[in-house]
Amino acid sequence: MHKKDENQNILCTFAPELVSRGTQVPLFYWTSDMIDKLFVLNVIDTTLAGTDKFLVDLKISTDNRINVAIDGDNGINIDDCIELSRAIENSLDRDVEDFELNVASAGLDSPLKLKRQYRKNVGQELTVTTFDGETVEGKLIDADDDKITLKLPGRKNMKADPLQIAHADIKTAKIIIKF
Repeated sequence: MHKKDENQNILCTFAPELVSRGTQVPLFYWTSDMIDKLFVLNVIDTTLAGTDKFLVDLKISTDNRINVAIDGDNGINIDDCIELSRAIENSLDRDVEDFELNVASAGLDSPLKLKRQYRKNVGQELTVTTFDGETVEGKLIDADDDKITLKLPGRKNMKADPLQIAHADIKTAKIIIKF
């Protein structure tokens, strides 16, 4: 069920099962002034196709702030961000949509989100927190589509067995930055 308010140009979608005692609970809001996330995603995919670069995160707020985080198998430089920023900006019409655009590399202190990022960072030290609340630190020695394998530091005169953690069990994983 949809309801459109002509004065505000907002479309609300209501789930019939969420209607109780005559009160409708919105399932989501959409305004015609919002930039289409799928459109921007298509521009990003087209621009990055055939490169070692990939999208890590795309957020578009209701006030059209577009935040894009990208990564690459061989890293990201400023020119990569500029190229993608220009492609997105050139595909949007500022006369129709007012927007703010930020394209950046996924930072070293940002959590790993994609399986591809784990594969890229084999050999790095990680801090991993599971959904069970357990936090472990170790060297990432393997990553596949199902799990990661960490080499844990051993105790004196003892060798620790590698620890395997399923991707589905990982709440957050961050690279340990050493200076």
